[in-house]
Formats: sequence, structure tokens, C-alpha cells
Amino acid sequence: MGLIGKTVEPFVSDAFQKDKGFFTVSSEKDFIGKWSILCFYPADFTFVCPTELEDLQEQYATLKDLGVEIYAISTDTHFAHKAWHDSSEAIGKVEYVMVGDPSHEISKTFDVLIESAGLAERGTFVIDPDGVIQMAEVNAGGIGRDASTLVDKIKAAQYVRKNPGEVCPAKWKNDGKTLTPGLDLVGKI
Repeated sequence: MGLIGKTVEPFVSDAFQKDKGFFTVSSEKDFIGKWSILCFYPADFTFVCPTELEDLQEQYATLKDLGVEIYAISTDTHFAHKAWHDSSEAIGKVEYVMVGDPSHEISKTFDVLIESAGLAERGTFVIDPDGVIQMAEVNAGGIGRDASTLVDKIKAAQYVRKNPGEVCPAKWKNDGKTLTPGLDLVGKI
């Protein structure tokens, strides 16, 4: 993906959140100063999507403790998000923001729009407090995501941000050993 290291293009869209109702989300206003996860999914009232969003809800408190806000985004409207929230046991648990993208502009910006279907791919993006995309991952429609992996990815991204010059190896955990890239490591790992 060519989005890593790029600043999120400005967008404004209507959203729904359990305790807040309807409101407007702005990338320039809401993403700056905190970590954000954007979780694109194909559509409300479907099959894999509610399992993913419920799983993401199970990680929400941990991610909030890490200073992260979650934005679930589909090409449905914010009205459809509320109707789904009110009618689905799984989605009724969701406390994070559900953003509507009926114009497809956000999905196009993040290169996850399936033009022929008017739906979004299963894309996950981590955005740092400066509004810069630090992680991008896209799954095929039939492959659900595991939200627990986002906790470690956020911790690694936060560590690297606070410790320039260090990198986190595969399977890195918060108390794990990091690497400092340099000639002395070439061919030794």
C-alpha cells in the first residue's frame, strides 16, 4: 500500500455512536493529537462484519487505555449504522464510532473501495497523533480480522514513535527486546 507515511486526506462525514447519537467526524479535528484505528468493512446487516465489530469492541477498553479511538467505516449511512446497532445483539455492544461513507469518498481515499459493488474492503489503518498513516492492512471479503493483534501493533507503533532509531521485531511485546538498525546487525539476525 502506498499510504504508509502519508497524512490522512481531509474528510468530514456523519457518524453514529451508542452514547452520543448522530454527529460529524472530521479527520482534521478528530484524528489530531491521538492515535486512531480506522476499520473499514463491507456492509451493515451482513455475516462476517458483525463478528469483526463485536471482536473489536472486546478490545476497545484496552485500546482506549492506550489513547486510541476506533472508527468503524462502511459505505452505509449513519442512519443504517443506528438501525443495525438497535437490531443486532453483536452490534448493540459497540461503543466506538461508526462512520457512514455513502459518498464512497473515504473508502476511495484509503484505496479500499470495491467500485463495482459500492462496498469497502476489510481494511485496517493505524493513524498516529500527527494524522500520519503508520499501518495498513487489507483482507479479502471472506477473511475476518482478529482485533487482539491491534493491541500489539499499537504498542509497537507507540514505542517506535517515542524511541526514534529503534525498531520492533516480529512478535514484539511491550516488554520485549527491540533492535537498533546499523551495519553491525547486517547478516547477524
